[in-house]
Amino acid sequence: MAENNLSKEERRQSEAEDRRQGDRRKRLQPKPPKGPIPGNGFLKQAVIAVIVFVVLASTYSALSGVGTGSETVSISDLARDVTQSLVSEIVVKGDSISVKYKDGTEKSSKKEESTALTTTLANYKVPTDALNKVKISVENNQGLGFWILSLAPIILPILFVIFFLWFISRQVKGAGMQAFSFGQSKARMIRPDDKVQRITFKDVAGAKEAKEELSEIVDFLKNPKKFLDIGARIPKGILLMGAPGTGKTMLARAVAGEAGVSFFSISGSEFVEMFVGVGASRVRDLFDLAKKSSPAIIFVDEIDAVGRVRGSGMGGGNDEREQTLNQILVEMDGFEPNEKVIVMAATNRPDVLDPALLRPGRFDRRVTLDLPDRKDREEILKIHARKKPFAEDVNLTLIAERTPGFSGADLYSLMNEAAILAARENRTKVGQFDLIRSIEKVMIGPERKSFLLNKKEKEIIAYHEGGHALVASVLPYADPVHKISIISRGRALGYVFKLPIEENKLQSKKEFIDDITVTLAGYVVEKNIFGDVSTGPSNDLQVASALARDMVTKYGMSDKMGPIAYEREAGRPLPGQHFEERGYSEEVGAKIDAEVSKIIDEALKRAARIIHEYRDALDDIAKKLVEVETIEQKEFEEILISHKIKLKRKKDIEHQP
Repeated sequence: MAENNLSKEERRQSEAEDRRQGDRRKRLQPKPPKGPIPGNGFLKQAVIAVIVFVVLASTYSALSGVGTGSETVSISDLARDVTQSLVSEIVVKGDSISVKYKDGTEKSSKKEESTALTTTLANYKVPTDALNKVKISVENNQGLGFWILSLAPIILPILFVIFFLWFISRQVKGAGMQAFSFGQSKARMIRPDDKVQRITFKDVAGAKEAKEELSEIVDFLKNPKKFLDIGARIPKGILLMGAPGTGKTMLARAVAGEAGVSFFSISGSEFVEMFVGVGASRVRDLFDLAKKSSPAIIFVDEIDAVGRVRGSGMGGGNDEREQTLNQILVEMDGFEPNEKVIVMAATNRPDVLDPALLRPGRFDRRVTLDLPDRKDREEILKIHARKKPFAEDVNLTLIAERTPGFSGADLYSLMNEAAILAARENRTKVGQFDLIRSIEKVMIGPERKSFLLNKKEKEIIAYHEGGHALVASVLPYADPVHKISIISRGRALGYVFKLPIEENKLQSKKEFIDDITVTLAGYVVEKNIFGDVSTGPSNDLQVASALARDMVTKYGMSDKMGPIAYEREAGRPLPGQHFEERGYSEEVGAKIDAEVSKIIDEALKRAARIIHEYRDALDDIAKKLVEVETIEQKEFEEILISHKIKLKRKKDIEHQP
């Protein structure tokens, strides 16, 4: 009994296991794909082939059936009609007979191939005199048409089968070739003789130091023997670093254009696919193509897409991305000194790149591209102005002065927007006014003329923007105001356009404090004058709070917290470490919050004192804005002078206590 019970229990367990395995197999079975069924393509091709066959068969039937539309008559009836002298003419074509009667009708008949028609009619007792009255002619059936009609029943089916097999194999071959080419490189190639896409250093303005650094690469590609004879090895990899729009891609193309070599360009994201090994395969194929076309330049844009730090968990832990990076490292190490293939890459996030990419022997030459200064901006504007007709009043020097912080891409957009504005107003030349308007359009956004405000809202915005402008004009370290407007642009209901007299690479603590005070002036005006606060200053509060926190945690500008960087730059962690949001305790965090609040409170008090002291000037500015909506620099300074406010310039900063 025990054995029987045990066997029953084992059977129950076995049945349960079978059911679990069956359920698992059902779950693992591939689900039917969504969207178009793969077999539909083959079915469509088969239908097309059948239609072609029907058309060919109909064509053959039409060709072979010429003349068969007439009435058919038997040989015995034809003999009787000839005897009765009803037939006027008989035409013989092989075994086919065409009969014309005296009444105008036409009939057809058939005869034996090897027997003459006269013999056949004589066998039917047709009198000779009756036969002599009929015109009998024989046509030669050895022409091209005869052979086409004779061979068509054999050739057409063969041609149809060949066409059908070719049509199907072409589709299968296309799919197969796509599968085989999946791992091939998708790099775009610019040949040295391509005059349309080729550019040189003359087409890239500014970046003088970067051009000097890259001129060695051009010299090596043109004359490598000079370097190899002295034992010098040109860098294998050049990393172009800089903010977006500074011209990294254009500079790489200019190097290839100056050297007159092939240029292979690809984005870092094009290496990575969902299939394992595809990225590494594309890397190998790209380097093989470059070696065959050497001397050549390989340019990888946005290399941080595949070149991030390995093993840190960043990028989703994508093993395929790491395999692609490993293959890039191996290929760069596999270069020989005389192969004349140079790798250039661009990124605006060099801090996240893997250290193995940046070690000597790989990307050991790093070129930094900064935002262009005033002179460089003017040169860039001249390049973008080559194909644009300008009016006589255009002054590119003034435009360059009004665009601090603009990148090369921003300047291109500025010139393009100016041309669009002129074309929209049906003018054939671009004027200075178009360029001025395009600056604001690129920086803030287009005008929203349909965005209408009521009288109360318009007054609040006028006082808000007037407060920004007034405080900026009084504080010694704030930039001078060039324009005030309460016309909505982009997401802004109004704006104050400030420009520095001189461009500085560094900012001091006093400048930061004045900037925070100017930013909070709109909030202070609304609270003190209207006794309420709207949603208008929301962005001002975010900007001021972020700047105050950076002063404390990044720049060491807090006397209480000291010169300590409490927050890391948003970038890569140290090798072997994971990214941490902050590197300080809760107690230190509370002290940081207190220091940030202290900076904000002091800025609010300074802004309140200035607005209270110069309330009359603020009223005049707001009243003028309500009337004309926009105040230019000259009109604004006249208002300040009328209220005995000294105009602050950068030259006065050195004399401030």
